[in-house]
Amino acid sequence: MNESITQKERIISLDIIRGLALFGILFINVGAYQIIVEGGALPDYSGINGIIDTLIDILIEKKFFSIFSFLFGVGFYIFTSRAESRGDKPRWRFVRRLLSLLVIGIVHVFIFWGSILAIYAVIGLFLVPFYHAKVSTISKWLCGIVSAHIIALLLQVFVPNTGVFSNVINFLGNDAIAIFIMFLSGFLVAKADWVSHISEYTKQIKWIQMGTIPFFIGFSIWIWFAAQGDNQNMNSIIALGLIPTTYFYLTSLFLILENKQIVKFLKPIACVGQMAFTNYVAQSFIGLAIISLMGLEVVSPNNIVIISILIFSIQIIFSVVWFKFFKMGPLEKVWRFMTYGKRTA
Repeated sequence: MNESITQKERIISLDIIRGLALFGILFINVGAYQIIVEGGALPDYSGINGIIDTLIDILIEKKFFSIFSFLFGVGFYIFTSRAESRGDKPRWRFVRRLLSLLVIGIVHVFIFWGSILAIYAVIGLFLVPFYHAKVSTISKWLCGIVSAHIIALLLQVFVPNTGVFSNVINFLGNDAIAIFIMFLSGFLVAKADWVSHISEYTKQIKWIQMGTIPFFIGFSIWIWFAAQGDNQNMNSIIALGLIPTTYFYLTSLFLILENKQIVKFLKPIACVGQMAFTNYVAQSFIGLAIISLMGLEVVSPNNIVIISILIFSIQIIFSVVWFKFFKMGPLEKVWRFMTYGKRTA
């Protein structure tokens, strides 16, 4: 059985978006690589650092993890549908893939406490029941979960004291629900066959883009003023703008990447996205090494920008060179072996 994906089968735009998502994730994770010790020095948030920190909240915080989550959902459909076409058991094979990810994720937590791999593996299990569901059914579920999530977040911001319902509201407004929403969004788009035929759905994609622009602008302004006023509900406000902003980013990227010249120019970033698993884990090693070499006790926002660009530049060069000699990343190969065992071709 040959379960590997050939270059012709790959959708390059997905790899580019995945690579860009990894770049955005760096701006969130780099600051967490250096653990702040109680009583020790604190990051500088004055002047330009404060502006950078607010811009990260507006443009990046949670959004690029959500893009990554969306692509995970797309990958779920692509993986399972190809498994079924080969006569394999798609849901069982995907569960085994998730369990393999869980094992690797648990190991990675010992290296970087903020690793999302194990969380993705657990939440991913809830996608399995949707595999044979109709597009219309998935759409209804998605609308229902999104509505519940937004209502919960609105209550957290405007009605902080919800009494006996607080646990339910906190659960529905949790980041884990947002991750699952993006998983399901990616799965729905892939199952509806939009991903493979973007040009055929340009009109619908533009409608989504235009519909989410006002929300993106509105929440950007809200977050800016919330940051200036040190609003205690900052996390909930950012979470409220997460879904429309992520949809705006994704629709914009898919439309931009219909331009072949842009795709050609960004192909090195596609190499990073093609081995996203390896690069995500490697980021923590490279980041810690750079922070150590720079002798930083704490990582301020201006340091985050510099270190993120350095890490991503290293990963672009490494990924491009790697694919000159190999067909997949090293951790991707390990993950595939854990998923298929001796059946790997």
